[in-house]
Amino acid sequence: MMWRNLPAACALVMLCATAAAQNYPAKPVRVIVPVGPGGGLDFVARLLAPKLSEALGQTVVIDNRAGASGNIGVELAAQALPDGYTLIFLSASSVVSSVVSKTRFDLVRDFTPVSLTSTLPTVLVVHPALPATSVGELVAYAKANPRKLNYGSTGNGTFLHLAGELFRLSTSIEIVHVPYKSVGAATVDLLAGQIQMNFANLGTVQPHVKAGRLRMLAVTSQRRTRAAPELPTMIEAGVPGLVITQWHGMLAPAAVPRAIVERLQHEIAAILRQPATLARLEESGIDAVASTPQEFAAYLRNDYDKWAGVIRQTGIRLD
Repeated sequence: MMWRNLPAACALVMLCATAAAQNYPAKPVRVIVPVGPGGGLDFVARLLAPKLSEALGQTVVIDNRAGASGNIGVELAAQALPDGYTLIFLSASSVVSSVVSKTRFDLVRDFTPVSLTSTLPTVLVVHPALPATSVGELVAYAKANPRKLNYGSTGNGTFLHLAGELFRLSTSIEIVHVPYKSVGAATVDLLAGQIQMNFANLGTVQPHVKAGRLRMLAVTSQRRTRAAPELPTMIEAGVPGLVITQWHGMLAPAAVPRAIVERLQHEIAAILRQPATLARLEESGIDAVASTPQEFAAYLRNDYDKWAGVIRQTGIRLD
């Protein structure tokens, strides 16, 4: 008897979910940001939140949940009800952290991608005393001087550490990783020549490049960036397949109704087309990038597989 009623029960559940999606949102929406206030991820989340509030007709609240390299906030979002009232704003750093850590969540399994929102151009930058004005010259110098070049990061197992390791693996050179506690500390030592090269966000180093204190060699995105169109990509510079992108995007817990995901994606895409939004992002050296949920899902899967491959080859773990 119970099994005879199962189709009717399933139909009722689907009907309720559809009704909830049609009335969405009926109360404030929480967006978890798994880092503290400040920084690129929080900046973009807070830029979009009031505009999304206006579009949805409900308050969108930013909830910063830092800790454990972002994993605390991600786990909280993974455990939330799949009703669209708890969302999460992630970056590529969260993917790296989930790969190098033992977590109780799976970014691919436990979340429904909504949309990419933005990318931060990551550049390879060197101290001007280094006799290399191109990626090819840098690689040749490194091969002639194994383990003589140092690069910095924000710690073992972080995004910038893995970026350096992927470059090392892709070019078959031997360079030495020097972990720091912050981007600022690594930049100070790069400016002083204590380390010779680094991967960094374009916005962080561009003022020093303009002042002649640093030299950019290439951008690591798939295409050249609007913020520095003269800068070649790594692929153009002779390192095939090397694409390292720091991105931001919104996700929802798995099993959120498709209608809610599509509504959110539609509103985010519209916000990212607004001239005022584009101008604020461009001022900060950030590129607006909207996507469909399906495109974001493929992007996330590719990123996860890429960094998992680096971990397998290097055995890197968080401090």
